[in-house]
Amino acid sequence: MFFHNPLLIALTFIGANIPDFDHKFKKDHVYKLIILGLIVFISLYILKLPYFIGLIIVFLGATFYFSEHRSFTHSIFGVLTLTAAVSLILIWGYQLVMGITILNNSYLVMAILIALLSFLFLNKKLLLVFLPLFFVSLFLIDNLNVTYIEIVLALFLGLFSHIVLDSFTPAGIKILAPISSKKVYINFGLISIFVLVLFAIGYHAPFLFSLFEKYLGIKS
Repeated sequence: MFFHNPLLIALTFIGANIPDFDHKFKKDHVYKLIILGLIVFISLYILKLPYFIGLIIVFLGATFYFSEHRSFTHSIFGVLTLTAAVSLILIWGYQLVMGITILNNSYLVMAILIALLSFLFLNKKLLLVFLPLFFVSLFLIDNLNVTYIEIVLALFLGLFSHIVLDSFTPAGIKILAPISSKKVYINFGLISIFVLVLFAIGYHAPFLFSLFEKYLGIKS
């Protein structure tokens, strides 16, 4: 509802798959995430480069490790925390690559980083579908600017969409975990979708007004 940029659509899709890393059957992936973070931290520290990316990756893995399924990571506080962590990894990673390489194509660098991010959070079956569609879309629609705010918004919308859809299940979600264990169900999901639609319309309002002016002859 918000984006037509393939980079942002891809980030939203990846974000929608992140919360379930708190599930027990994904513990092996969580361990790999923590180990990856330590390797990145040590490598960047030795090279005297910004090593905070590694620490954020470790923090992300630790968050999933200590979270019960459909608890913190499926709450509004969890969504905000995960959005901040993954956004920092992507933005700092982008700044690091642009700073130490001769690559000057920001669109290509961001696309590569998003593809790498997909390997962290998407399973093999999804990757087989995601990666071909992603790279085809990059070929068809290229050189679109992406701002840091749009990156954060795309990840937030993906993460939030996950808990909205989970609210339609009989188990519901603990929307204010860990502060409260109270669960919300389908009513929360319906209201959230309605609010998202309103925000999407507002987000595209300038574009819609320009269409009205162009095709209906409405003058401001």
